[in-house]
Amino acid sequence: MRAKSILSPVLGFIAMVALAAPTMAAGLQLTDPRTGEAFTYRPSFAPRERQGPERPQYRFFDTSKKEWVTYQASREEMRERHRMKFARAYVGFNTSEPAGTIIVDTAGRYLYHVNRDGTAVRYGIGVGREGFTWSGVERITRKAEWPDWRPPAEMRARQPGLPEWMPGGPENPLGARALYLGSTLYRIHGTHEDETIGYAVSSGCIRMLNEDVVDLYSRVKVGTEVVVLGPGSDRSGLMAALNPL
Repeated sequence: MRAKSILSPVLGFIAMVALAAPTMAAGLQLTDPRTGEAFTYRPSFAPRERQGPERPQYRFFDTSKKEWVTYQASREEMRERHRMKFARAYVGFNTSEPAGTIIVDTAGRYLYHVNRDGTAVRYGIGVGREGFTWSGVERITRKAEWPDWRPPAEMRARQPGLPEWMPGGPENPLGARALYLGSTLYRIHGTHEDETIGYAVSSGCIRMLNEDVVDLYSRVKVGTEVVVLGPGSDRSGLMAALNPL
């Protein structure tokens, strides 16, 4: 009974404020009558404050007003910025690696095909998700157009709904082309899930847009060396090789 009588004034005050101020989001500063200790009570119905903007903010110079304007990017603009970030491009690339070498930067989500003139073709890629990343040096041992797909037993165990075999075609997860790496289960291949480019989503394979893997396929041959920079790899040489054109 004593505990009830002590807390009654506080609870009554909370109820009164709840009726009077149902939109109070910052919380109520109350005092415990037993200890004199102040605390914040936040009604469960109070709207939650957003933890920062959902989308990034950018600035541009408004020539009509002659001032900088800050705005929040739309989701459409974010998608377009992401697409442009990972679009195929020629970049300056000074390296001792032989022309034709493929360098995969899993951290940066880019694949570089080295040219003879101090440049490289850079492609956006999707890479292995956490637990499926890897690094090393392999060679292309096979090339295939519109490859069929035989998911490894380990993958089928993780995803029981996968088929044992799927014919090549637009819906095949390997996309329009595949470059097989050494004796591993990994490939550089296309995808019909364009939205996965730039993200860590695969089981270790390197994904490319179909139009990009077709372009790369035409540039490389069986025996091409592929250097994969994975977690813990020294990327200083890669960073030093990159130069603006």
